[in-house]
Amino acid sequence: MWGFTGILGKLIHLESLVIVWYRVLIAFSALGLFMAVRKYPMRVSNLKSVFKLIGVGVIVTLHWVTFYKSIQLSTASLGILCLSTTTLHVTWLEPLVMKRPFQWIEFLLGLIVIFGIYFVSSDFKPNEYEALAFGLVSALCAALFSVFNAKLAQDIPTPTITLFEMLTGFVFISMVLIFQGRLSTELFVMTQSDFLWLLFLGILCTSFAFLVTIEIVKMLGAFTVLLSINLEPIYTILLAIFILNEHTLLNSKFYMGATLIIVVVVFNAWIKNRQKKVEMKKLS
Repeated sequence: MWGFTGILGKLIHLESLVIVWYRVLIAFSALGLFMAVRKYPMRVSNLKSVFKLIGVGVIVTLHWVTFYKSIQLSTASLGILCLSTTTLHVTWLEPLVMKRPFQWIEFLLGLIVIFGIYFVSSDFKPNEYEALAFGLVSALCAALFSVFNAKLAQDIPTPTITLFEMLTGFVFISMVLIFQGRLSTELFVMTQSDFLWLLFLGILCTSFAFLVTIEIVKMLGAFTVLLSINLEPIYTILLAIFILNEHTLLNSKFYMGATLIIVVVVFNAWIKNRQKKVEMKKLS
């Protein structure tokens, strides 16, 4: 499902801001309905936490907007590769936010990912450099909301966090559209194909994927799920080859750099699993 999110940036023929506006609206509606039926908590009593959720919701929204902008300027494969730099940002953000020791091995692996991005982009055209810039900003936003959400999840149920952040995203983009004078009935003019893909993105690739992930973690453990999520670049690139024929747009340097990045991402997940096992042995 997550691998499909990048592909949909090409399949949906709407501006990135509008795509995300629909995504958060549909995801909020679907998740809210599910939580109401299952009687999940939907309120946050602490006003300070509400403001934090609003702030992180804006960051999540900016992440998605810049992500789809990157894809629309170039390819789904490039957009998803840029997200691999998220790891580098997490290495310096987690010690600040979560108060954990700085991990030099993660920082070095993050630098290798940066080298992979540089290798991939060494012969880019001007519009592809613009796509790269949007993609890297998207990765920074992804790191920020991942770390902040981990902090918030210590006190607030994760479905409630997501519900508030989707609502924040909808309100935030609506305000931007009002400021631009674009919030009108024209936003609802689209093809049947775009409408169906938006439903797929909002319900399955956002709400459903999030809720199912929570349940899968309980059954398979965090490492297996983390590894699966870290393999998202592989899913997206393979889907882009078969659905978008992007192999005709990408050269051998791209795939060499992509392979390096993917190996580093998987290796990083393996290291984290080893560290977790060592910590558990110490505790036992």
